[in-house]
Amino acid sequence: MEIVQTPEFWIGLLKIVWINIILSGDNAVVIALAARSLPAHQQPKAVFWGSGAAVVLRILLTLIAAMLLALPYLQILGGLLLVWIGVQLLADDDEGEGDDRHQGNMFAAVRTILIADVIMSLDNVIAVAAAAMGSTTLLIIGLAISIPLVIFGSTLLIKLMERFPIIVVAGAGLIGWVGGEAIASDTALKDTIAANSWFHYAAAAAGAVLVVGIGKLLQMRHRMKTV
Repeated sequence: MEIVQTPEFWIGLLKIVWINIILSGDNAVVIALAARSLPAHQQPKAVFWGSGAAVVLRILLTLIAAMLLALPYLQILGGLLLVWIGVQLLADDDEGEGDDRHQGNMFAAVRTILIADVIMSLDNVIAVAAAAMGSTTLLIIGLAISIPLVIFGSTLLIKLMERFPIIVVAGAGLIGWVGGEAIASDTALKDTIAANSWFHYAAAAAGAVLVVGIGKLLQMRHRMKTV
């Protein structure tokens, strides 16, 4: 049986779990931000279903990641979508508190989690695929073990966001940063990045600034309308 055949299997499993612990921080932020907009009794369900479905999609994505990353303009499109998601999550942050928040909108939260996770995982899954050494069993087990890690991180972040609202702004900025990085990592911009190494960081910073700036502007407009 593949699971007990060689020590390489267990070493690969540890690698996959460790990679996901390191690389899933930004995914936990997205999950926490999306679930936080829901009433308290719906948040655990959104975190559970969002995290579980995201891991299943990530398994499928890992199997075809190399081919997807070779497609020009795909990461540019994904990065722009991430910026939009970050703006929406930040802009919606103060539209309600407690039980008044987006009643019955759990499907929208899970959908946001799935879209953002797939985009943010495009470059990360290459590392996971390499650690799996071609073993689909190893890949599935390793990513499945990561589910409770992402769920725990997301649940903890929700509680911290309730206590320290600045974390919401920082989380939205992180989503924008990752979006900018995705744009700069597109194969269509490979020559530009090679000639201008600073462009990668400039694009990431621009993504963060755009998300926070536009998100805050929309927040202000919403508050003015409700006054």
